[in-house]
Amino acid sequence: MILSPERKPTILCVDDTPVNLFLLVELLKGTYRVKTATNGAHALQIVAANPPDLILLDVMMPDMDGYEVCRRLKGEEITGKIPVLFLTAKTQPEEEAFGLNLGAADYIHKPISPPILLARVHHHLAIKQYNDFLSGRNQWLEEEVARRISQLSRMQDATMHVITTLAEFRDCETGNHIRRTQEYMRLIAEKMQDMPEYAGYLTPERTGQIIKSAPLHDVGKIAIPDTILLKPGKLTQEEFTIMKTHTTRGHGILAQAIKNLQETGGFLEVAQQVSRSHQEKWDGSGYPDGLSQTEIPLPARMMAVVDVYDAIRSARPYKVAQPHDQAVSILHESRNHHFDPKIVDVFLSCDAEVQSIRYQWDDLKEELA
Repeated sequence: MILSPERKPTILCVDDTPVNLFLLVELLKGTYRVKTATNGAHALQIVAANPPDLILLDVMMPDMDGYEVCRRLKGEEITGKIPVLFLTAKTQPEEEAFGLNLGAADYIHKPISPPILLARVHHHLAIKQYNDFLSGRNQWLEEEVARRISQLSRMQDATMHVITTLAEFRDCETGNHIRRTQEYMRLIAEKMQDMPEYAGYLTPERTGQIIKSAPLHDVGKIAIPDTILLKPGKLTQEEFTIMKTHTTRGHGILAQAIKNLQETGGFLEVAQQVSRSHQEKWDGSGYPDGLSQTEIPLPARMMAVVDVYDAIRSARPYKVAQPHDQAVSILHESRNHHFDPKIVDVFLSCDAEVQSIRYQWDDLKEELA
């Protein structure tokens, strides 16, 4: 590999004998920028101020020998990748093995042979240049992957926003309901992360997927006829049977999105669980599958609590909004029947935060603005 002609590589020569330093400078100065140090401490100062491309390091020096200098260099992230070539009169194999184990790139024995010195220096500089190129390339690839992932995430967010907006336009519920339930989910998911029984499942990545998927819980209502979805009065049994299909239809919509996006293990799969199963009940009396207790996916059990709380607190054409205390009372009474009791307890333990979210995203406040 040919070194770049744009910049002369810098070589630091470290030796306590002036004659040896003079010889090294004379051999190298025509091709390289050369710096010198007569002891280990001075060498470390030079490296810290402006790291060279390669170091020629004498082993036997007073106060701090070459082995200790090499050990300190290799112990630092910034200087650990600088190739160190030991210069020494020691010829014992165990001495050479010791230095190589410290991280040295090579050994050059004294008395120095100029052709060997120049060849070894060129060789190790070429290797360093190639490694630096690979490191830079890897960094570029990591940044490019991060950029593409960010771009994909923005596309997913945009797609999700379009879908949830469509559902919102066709429903009597407001966009604030979607935002509130998402914030409630964020609140309890982050709280449950610290609980031992949920820590294995609620990883930071999974928690993010749950929060991101929350707005899609009622996406299946897109497929429900307006005469049923917007009916101001109580639904008939037949109409309610159709309304209940919003869970399976939402699951189907998201299944098609997963197929089209070729996504596996992402937030859309969590959204599928929430969409299909958020109307299931802890005692098995819910729909569409009659699941009970932990058969119901955890994200769906979480959504069941926050969705019902917000529905109780919200005014609809067919009902008036209930106060916070009334909603809390209903949730408490429904433990072990409608809801997972542990999730209800977590939600109710966040009373102040829940009321703050409700106030921040209040429907009436937006209407008056």
